[in-house]
Amino acid sequence: MYAVVGCGECSALWIVEGRPETSQCPRCGTTRKYKKRREFVTTDDENHAREVRSSMLATRQDMGDAFAGLDSFAEMDSYVDDSGIDDETYLQESGIDTDEVAAAAERKERGAGGTQSRKETVIQALRALESPDEEAVVAYASEQGVPAEYTRKTLQKLVRAGEATENGGQYRLL
Repeated sequence: MYAVVGCGECSALWIVEGRPETSQCPRCGTTRKYKKRREFVTTDDENHAREVRSSMLATRQDMGDAFAGLDSFAEMDSYVDDSGIDDETYLQESGIDTDEVAAAAERKERGAGGTQSRKETVIQALRALESPDEEAVVAYASEQGVPAEYTRKTLQKLVRAGEATENGGQYRLL
């Protein structure tokens, strides 16, 4: 059930779904019991309620004739899918590598890379690799989506913080 209701203070119009105990005007914030609000139309179809509210607003602005020439909300909704560009084209034109986006989405779905921080990924590389030298750690972390430069800096920070040691190019967690 949808109703087009109005505010007695500022004359705003909005659509209310169902029968709430109270309703608040989105423009002036006045809260009133719902049954005290003026209902202009009550319908089961949300699109019909949208049409009525839009028609009332257009008439207030002396644009009723222009509004009458427009298609219905349901018809305009169907145009939205056909207009504009698709997501992949938008990303490509924005300079984003869509293959990398797809790979990141796949990693997220598998749970890899999305459940731990980049630092945790570097630490996990140190634990998982048999001979964790810088290049092996960078390769491991890169597979999880961690940039190589970040991995190198994190290795240096771990050594400086005393969380890891580096001896002869090999890293070890402490």
